[in-house]
Amino acid sequence: MKRSEVNQIIEGAKAFLADHRFHLPPWAYWSLSDWKKNKDSVAEVVDNMLGWDITDFGSGDFYKRGLFLFTLRNGKYNVDKKPYAEKIMIVEENQETPMHFHWAKMEDIINRGGGNLVIELYNTTSDDLLDETTPIRLKTDGVERVAEPGGKVILQPGESICLEQGVYHRFYGEPGKGKVLVGEVSTVNDDTADNRFHETIGRFPQIIEDEEPIHLLVSDYVKFIG
Repeated sequence: MKRSEVNQIIEGAKAFLADHRFHLPPWAYWSLSDWKKNKDSVAEVVDNMLGWDITDFGSGDFYKRGLFLFTLRNGKYNVDKKPYAEKIMIVEENQETPMHFHWAKMEDIINRGGGNLVIELYNTTSDDLLDETTPIRLKTDGVERVAEPGGKVILQPGESICLEQGVYHRFYGEPGKGKVLVGEVSTVNDDTADNRFHETIGRFPQIIEDEEPIHLLVSDYVKFIG
């Protein structure tokens, strides 16, 4: 992805979050010089990968297959005491987050506003493939329900789904309903080792530096501030 594209996505996300009165922490708006001045006091932010996170999953087409995320809080296994994480995401109409599951993370996905979020589900086989035979037992807002393999759960604003470890899922915004503000509350999140994608894809993009970053991505910290 080009840095100019990343910057444009961030600016659009800031406007969408403002429209929904969702506020980010002050350091979300720091410049590169701000990060360098404060680098001795932000170990948790850097080490636990809090902040802006934009990916096209290696597709080259962010709006077809990609995701905007901002990690607000997160722990780190065997390092600190925090056992939970929280993210805010923006999902465009028909913008796919590919099929994947987590070995360790359990999460609630919440439609915080905007359009509808479509989630497709499968159980996992013993060799980490799609289980195309067994129904998925799940809960939406604490209510038990069953979905068939590959079945769709549509979350309208205010609704949520609990995804346990080992449940394959992909999601996208329902066509014609508008982009979606999506929350995630989970156990500790480790995007470097706890994502099992059904296809072989890239989680973090390679950035072509065609202009200066307006804000650093979580994948920028090592490069820009050490």
